Amino acid sequence: MNRLILSAAVPALLLAACAGGPATLQPVNLAEVPSVAPAAPPPHYPADLTPAGVRAADDHLALEEVNGAEAMAFVGQSNRLALASLEGDRRYEAYRQQAEAILTATDRIPAPSFLGDGIGNFWQDAANPKGVWRRTTLASYRSANTRWETLLDIDALARAEGRDWVFKGANCLAPDEVRCLINLSDGGKDAVVVREFDTRTRSFVDGGFSLPEGKHRISWLDVDTLLVATDFGSGALTESGYPFIVKSLKRGQTLAQATEVYRGDIGDGGYGVSPSVYRDKDGAVEAVLFRRPLDTFRAETWRWVDGRAVKLNLPERVGINGTMGRQLVFSLDQEWAVPGGPLPAGALVIAGLDELALAEISRVPAVIFEPGARQSIDSVRVMSDSILAVVSDNVVGTLKRFSVTSDDPSHTEWRATDISVPANSAVGLGDSSKSRGEVFVSTQGFLTPPTLSLADIGAATITDLRSAPAKFDASTHVVEQFEATSSDGVKIPYFVTRPRDLAMDGSAPTILFGYGGFQVSFPPAYKPEMGKLWLENGGVFVQANIRGGGEFGPQWHQSVLNENRQLAFDDFAAVAADLHRRGISSPRRTGIYGRSNGGVLTSVVMTQHPELINAAVIESPLIDMLRYHELPAGASWIGEYGDPRIPEEAAWIARYSAYQQLRPDTEYPRVYITTNTRDDRVHPGHARKFAARLTDMGHDHLYYEETSGGHSNDADPVANARRWARHYVYLSQQLMD
Repeated sequence: MNRLILSAAVPALLLAACAGGPATLQPVNLAEVPSVAPAAPPPHYPADLTPAGVRAADDHLALEEVNGAEAMAFVGQSNRLALASLEGDRRYEAYRQQAEAILTATDRIPAPSFLGDGIGNFWQDAANPKGVWRRTTLASYRSANTRWETLLDIDALARAEGRDWVFKGANCLAPDEVRCLINLSDGGKDAVVVREFDTRTRSFVDGGFSLPEGKHRISWLDVDTLLVATDFGSGALTESGYPFIVKSLKRGQTLAQATEVYRGDIGDGGYGVSPSVYRDKDGAVEAVLFRRPLDTFRAETWRWVDGRAVKLNLPERVGINGTMGRQLVFSLDQEWAVPGGPLPAGALVIAGLDELALAEISRVPAVIFEPGARQSIDSVRVMSDSILAVVSDNVVGTLKRFSVTSDDPSHTEWRATDISVPANSAVGLGDSSKSRGEVFVSTQGFLTPPTLSLADIGAATITDLRSAPAKFDASTHVVEQFEATSSDGVKIPYFVTRPRDLAMDGSAPTILFGYGGFQVSFPPAYKPEMGKLWLENGGVFVQANIRGGGEFGPQWHQSVLNENRQLAFDDFAAVAADLHRRGISSPRRTGIYGRSNGGVLTSVVMTQHPELINAAVIESPLIDMLRYHELPAGASWIGEYGDPRIPEEAAWIARYSAYQQLRPDTEYPRVYITTNTRDDRVHPGHARKFAARLTDMGHDHLYYEETSGGHSNDADPVANARRWARHYVYLSQQLMD
């Protein structure tokens, strides 16, 4: 296990597919949906769109002070009103108990990772809400009565140190993975402290590596050396608050004594420079790479060779998948001009590391796989002599092993072997081990609980290890896939999970979920709390695969960047309108849900098309898009939305930014806005200011701010159960009552 990623069960983005196919009913065109926005500018629309003008028009800047007195008074008053409405509802306690039973159930699949010669897992339940990091053998993991050995008890550590510690994963040094870097967050923030841990002694290493709180980028070089990108002092962070300098930190050194090995620039965008050490099956280093982000999606790739950094001749939009000897495996997010003709965006490619270090590439890199028009490569694991990849085909998962036909993998044909997985399911790849030649694989569906399997790459087979039990009655519902037509004529797929006997009269309470950003794909997944609290009560759940995601490759994402962002919002509104046209739901019974980037989506659709919905859960949202770059870590997303400091770009952002577009004379549904004080990824000021402006204009709404948990909201399953109960109480009030 090179890195254990925190998860309470099989990773949440091991997404599922559907049964059924596109319907024949003529889909609605968004052009037929009338806009309700009047021509006059809203009352708080800035007189000019310069940063100074935007600031002058903002009467709630005090709410941007995370722990400011005015801000916390606002939070306290809002929370009291929200809790009275939500937790005072007759349904709340039943929902909370049902959600907690699901989230703390001991029959969940323990998410496995390879750890030395055994299996590691991080586990949370009612007795250990903060969780325990533990291990077992593969044979024991396969058995009905797994015997676990606790490595680190986070609940006990938090009590002993008087801190609200949240486990954010472990990074262990191959091949034996005895020495690990433990990431601990105070309250669930992205920023972590790092401590060295010994899995043999099951204790922190006395005098070992220890880093103060920060948004670190760390990789083991050897047992006595780390490559670290972090805050090295004044002038060491970009405007987004991420590092741009990499240093070599030797055992016993302080950060001030570390030796610089690579430097980007303080003006860099994205999430900060990151060092990565790639190893073979025996733990020997194959390559050391530095990724220097220029913006959210463009980056330079540098290779560290003989103590110096060499820039690789790679496109700026490329995803690095791993190394195979002296070869680099990567996926293209843009067309790449090479000798012999361009290589297509979306392709999986391999090339020699030495060749890529040349000023001009003379040998054509090999294309391992080129997806079709409705396909995309979801995830990739690079092994010693083959590659395992999930290929999404119209949002349904397939699993393929790619192997070479000669001894020169960068200049030969690659052979694809299909590995059998359940039909009409989502397929996700978990942790992989080069030394074992194995990868954990998950399959699931909207109504089908996850099954965890182990793939033997050499044999191209998978063996089932565990299947999760059903957490709700799925016999009452069916899954279908439809398409809506967006404002520019593009077909937008979406999934509907509905009661079998649904009367198509628009009376069904319906949740419409969307995200639409950052090339993140959202095929359907098994959501047990949604099934129990919503589907079992007769609800409909809809998941829209709008543009901005990665469902159909890089172009599906890039087509709605920057000045084209409105198209993603149009996609979502088109799906809502299509649901109404089909009689699945109606505006009175339709609610929307989105979080993070999905909060941009839901707040915009609420302000642009309030006639389509009667509820909106707007969670951990970006909303003030004219100041998002001013609120940490907003500037890292300029590649997605544009730069409000540039007049032309501020103009297109202002046309949709929900905080500036609110109007006192428009009828909005009573929305529910919620965020987290400890969220250091999406600043809580967005949600606070939106709620305050709704109050100023006399619009009914609910606002609740959790005080711990961070952006992911899953630091504590007991608290998370309360969160989901509040969500579904609100949606029930708006859509079922």
